[in-house]
Amino acid sequence: MKYDPNSGQKPLAHSPFKALTVPRPIGWLSSISEDGVENIAPYSQWQNLTFDPPMVMFAANQYPDGRRKDTVVNAEKTGWFVWNMATWDLRDAVNTSAMVLPSEESEFDRLDVTRSYADLSNTPMVAESPFHYECKYLTTHRLPGRSDVGTIDVVYATVERIHLDERFLTDTGRVDIEAVKPIARMGYFDYTVVTDTFEMRVPGADADAQAGLGGQPR
Repeated sequence: MKYDPNSGQKPLAHSPFKALTVPRPIGWLSSISEDGVENIAPYSQWQNLTFDPPMVMFAANQYPDGRRKDTVVNAEKTGWFVWNMATWDLRDAVNTSAMVLPSEESEFDRLDVTRSYADLSNTPMVAESPFHYECKYLTTHRLPGRSDVGTIDVVYATVERIHLDERFLTDTGRVDIEAVKPIARMGYFDYTVVTDTFEMRVPGADADAQAGLGGQPR
């Protein structure tokens, strides 16, 4: 079978595009507006960019009426946002925070979570999330789509501080991902959870490469 996503004739009732780019890490991003409204929403188009310095990005589609997402506007106006790790235990809060609410209403008010606050800004965080990045806004790259909802803001930021719950660190100083059980986005209405990991090492990698892949700081 061939599937052309740009063609009007579709051989499948559901597009396979987002169902194949999986699993996608969830950018559960909290921010605050210039007026002090606290916002949190999940983004499935979220990723690390580089590590020296550590940089991240997320892509936010506009609403069908052309409005930009609150997270984008807040990051641009205040210069900060926070990534909260989305976990199995927090899955209901993650899902609820995806609701479309007016800009003057806080998603936090609908969540059964505890608010804490970032060290470097007044940005709210989910205290029950085991790991957080404090992200300092760099720039936005707008990519036009064929419609308002297809147009996206790609936001870039540096990671200035990382918060770690020590209960989920091993004696060797590594993150215990299997204990945390992060969730990830699949296609359609589906998600998955990380409960099993395995290790592979690149053959012939030199000491510097091994250190980098192993997450050992210089």
